[in-house]
Amino acid sequence: MRKLWVRLGLAFALVALLAIAAVGLLANYQLTAGFHRYVVSNQVNKLLLPALTLHYQEHDSWQGVEAVFQRLPGPQRGKGYSQGAGHPPQYTLADASGNVVYDETGQYQTISVTQKRRAIPIVVDDKTVGYLLVTSPSAENQGRAEEAFFDLIAQSLLWAGIVAAVLALIVGMAMARHLSAPLAHLATAARALSRGDLSQRVPVGGSEEISEVMAAFNEMAQELERSEALRQQMVADIAHELRTPLSVIQGNLQALLDGVYPLTKEEIAHVYDETLTLARLVNDLRALTQAEAGQLSLNLGDIDTHALVQQAVTIFQESAREKQIQLSAEIAPDAASIWADADRVRQVLYNLLANALKHTPKGGSIRITATPATLPDGRPGVKVTVEDTGPGLTPEEQRHVFDRFWRADASRSRDKGGSGLGLTIARHLIEAQGGQIGVKSEPGQGARFWFVLPRR
Repeated sequence: MRKLWVRLGLAFALVALLAIAAVGLLANYQLTAGFHRYVVSNQVNKLLLPALTLHYQEHDSWQGVEAVFQRLPGPQRGKGYSQGAGHPPQYTLADASGNVVYDETGQYQTISVTQKRRAIPIVVDDKTVGYLLVTSPSAENQGRAEEAFFDLIAQSLLWAGIVAAVLALIVGMAMARHLSAPLAHLATAARALSRGDLSQRVPVGGSEEISEVMAAFNEMAQELERSEALRQQMVADIAHELRTPLSVIQGNLQALLDGVYPLTKEEIAHVYDETLTLARLVNDLRALTQAEAGQLSLNLGDIDTHALVQQAVTIFQESAREKQIQLSAEIAPDAASIWADADRVRQVLYNLLANALKHTPKGGSIRITATPATLPDGRPGVKVTVEDTGPGLTPEEQRHVFDRFWRADASRSRDKGGSGLGLTIARHLIEAQGGQIGVKSEPGQGARFWFVLPRR
């Protein structure tokens, strides 16, 4: 009884039984009432009305009309009455003025206007000369023939109800089983998913609501599978990134202990540089974890775009001069201040400039621009762009440039690629402040990284 398809099937059957019972009772009531009306109407139209009309035509009044009613079949009316036929209807006859001239019920002296509308008018020579009220007999007074007729109808309705109930139960169970089958598949897939089988998918089908649930489950399973693959890839990438500086530190220390390298400040400085690399990687990982978890602390405020860009140019000017790279800035007059965290924005801008310096060849140029822009949601903002004349990025590289641990060079070289987390952190920092970041590039024509942050 705890299975959904069983409960649905029984619910269908119960609803069908209630509907059949209601229809049977209503049909039986209407049939009984209609049958009585038919019997009475048949007797009145064929026997009584012609006799009353003839009587009035012969006497030009209702005097002696009792004899007409005495000739009708029924108790104390005539010899044609059979005891098995039940009690006949009772009649009340009134003249054209509404005065009762004959009454078997003993209730009326006159009839009202409402009763006239319910009565059968008696017309002679296109003139209404009287009104006939008919009181139907009660169901308790019906005869043996009527009882047999109604028993037959009741039995027919009963058997029809039983057959319909059985069919409703069978069809209801089948429909319920069909409706609940997708849920059973979903439960099986969910249990497999909980055991770690992230490849589980369920066929989408059934009603619109169930199809939406199935599609949502498949999307969830796909996202879990993708997240698990990213997690495994991230663990492998972290292990790879940590292994390199640790191997260098371990190798240098072992060489110092074995006397292969002399114990000098220069050798110790090499080991110290690797520890700094390791510390930077750990800090980057911590910042990335906070950004992805939405736990970054932001100190929002107005930032002067002109001052921000000029400060970045001042800091990187010497490095650009050493590589014989021209570094310039162009700020639109209407580039207003932005509403963001100054430290986080400088971190992003400095990261973009550092990457541009790494990939711009000798004699190249880097240009920083700041112009008014509009965010996708319609908010006004400022767009800061860092454009270089380096080798550029292919469309495939542009799709992955903001992925964690991704480097443009296939050899994953540390001297050019860094930890591979800078752009990933930059993307999270910009999006956490309600902004947008992207890249546009053509192979051999340099790269143009940009970000947009809102105004106050």
